[in-house]
Amino acid sequence: MIREDNAVDALNADLHCHSTASDGVLTPAELAVRAKTNGVQLWSLTDHDTLAGQAQAAEVAADLRLPYVHGVELSVLFAGRTLHVVALRFDPSNTAFQSLVDANRALRDDRAQQMAYRLEQAGFQNAFEGALQMAGSRANLTRPHFARYLVESGQAQSVQDVFEHYLGDGKRCYVPTEWVAMSMAISAVREAGGVAVLAHPLAYHLRDWELDILALHFKQLGGEAIEVVSGARLSEAEMQRLAALASSLQLMGSRGSDFHLPIEGSGDLGHLPPLPKQALPVWNAWKE
Repeated sequence: MIREDNAVDALNADLHCHSTASDGVLTPAELAVRAKTNGVQLWSLTDHDTLAGQAQAAEVAADLRLPYVHGVELSVLFAGRTLHVVALRFDPSNTAFQSLVDANRALRDDRAQQMAYRLEQAGFQNAFEGALQMAGSRANLTRPHFARYLVESGQAQSVQDVFEHYLGDGKRCYVPTEWVAMSMAISAVREAGGVAVLAHPLAYHLRDWELDILALHFKQLGGEAIEVVSGARLSEAEMQRLAALASSLQLMGSRGSDFHLPIEGSGDLGHLPPLPKQALPVWNAWKE
């Protein structure tokens, strides 16, 4: 899979992105080609709570001779807060893991229907049908699908505006969801032979001491890595802070663009700073 030499640390790895199987706009095949074109040397497709794009991603990556590891971004609940855990290099045929992912996807479907109702109560028209058209399937309707529909139908100014006023956490049309517990998710990832990564840790707007406690609990529950470099456009100081946190807990560091769509000014696949030297790359554990 990955060469065992000194260059392994400096791999252009992108282990966090999304396709049309969740809230991205490119198909898994298109993402594979884009990753290869952009010089990505190790890739993972990590759609939200679905494995639907994995087979196509792995197949096209193999055709392109692009090293690939299976991935998924799981929504989890910890201390009453929704967090995201990226699972990497698991066995997608593991039935217990499939069941956990399916349970989260069912919760997403219920949440989508509730969001549509709240949006229509707020005065927006055809929210569910429009989001469904954007998604192409109701298998994994997400907030960005609703937001994009409202913008394209002329009912909102921008996706950012929709989130700031209606769909962002705690906003008027936001629907809190009882996702699977983080402990259960991490256990399922490990049982499927995978690695659990705490996704975009600074996106949760925690104070430093709160993030320290979260990372400690994540480690104690069996988590093995932190996303040190992400598509959140972190500063050098922020990446160094996350690298130091990971190192202090003997957690590995991961790297991912969180790519959703090709727009100017947005992070692209593989266009990321390197991991800080203090962070042990998660892919070093996968040398063969």
